[in-house]
Amino acid sequence: MAIHPTAVIEDGAELGDVVVGPYAVIGADVVLHDGVMVGSHAVIEAAVVGPGTQVGAHAVLGGAPQDLKHDPGTPTRLIIGARNVFREFTSAHRGSSRGAGETRIGDDNYFMANSHVAHDCVVGNHTMFANSVAIGGYVVVEDGAVLGGLSAVHQHARVGRLAMLGGGAMCSQDVPPFSIAQGDRARLVGLNITGLRRGGLTDPAITAIKEAWRTLFVGELPRRLAISQVAEALGEVPEVAELLAFLRASARGVCRSALQA
Repeated sequence: MAIHPTAVIEDGAELGDVVVGPYAVIGADVVLHDGVMVGSHAVIEAAVVGPGTQVGAHAVLGGAPQDLKHDPGTPTRLIIGARNVFREFTSAHRGSSRGAGETRIGDDNYFMANSHVAHDCVVGNHTMFANSVAIGGYVVVEDGAVLGGLSAVHQHARVGRLAMLGGGAMCSQDVPPFSIAQGDRARLVGLNITGLRRGGLTDPAITAIKEAWRTLFVGELPRRLAISQVAEALGEVPEVAELLAFLRASARGVCRSALQA
């Protein structure tokens, strides 16, 4: 353990074998597991931080939710998994009293400078948030998604597994798994083929996803009929079934395709 003499560690904080830099502040209701590194002037409160996570200078983790109806007397948490990287000036807020009370971040995520995770969000594993990405409250970002610089996701929207948002994308609706979305308001422009290959998907699975995607987002069938047709033809392919389940579960609707009239 190495704690700089200018750091403030409040009574009640639970620290493993960690490194805490100059002028950092660790709140009383914080748990830092082994291997956590906290940079100078970082602030952590109401959070559990998993092993091997790096917290950059001036990052703020576990701050109060930006929810005007949040009851500050209700204890809520930020739960962070293992081996995450939070670069300088990133922020991730704890849950709101109006939601589940927890913001959850999985393992092996990379949050570049100035990116923000709002209250009650759920972030999976192996995602990447480029510089100045912001996701609103209750957003779900699934495993392996990549959010390009200055992109934003509306409250309650979802970004599917291995999806990619182009730089500056403004996503007011759900972005399906495996897709690329860009623009304001974001539209679907194709499949994230490079991401699928990096994600370990087989060639037959990628071929099936391409066929399903063309029917769903390029063809002229109404979405409900397109889903039924794809389910009948390709529903036994796990990745296609995942895509269809995502579409069926959408509450905010799905981003429109730029490839349809």
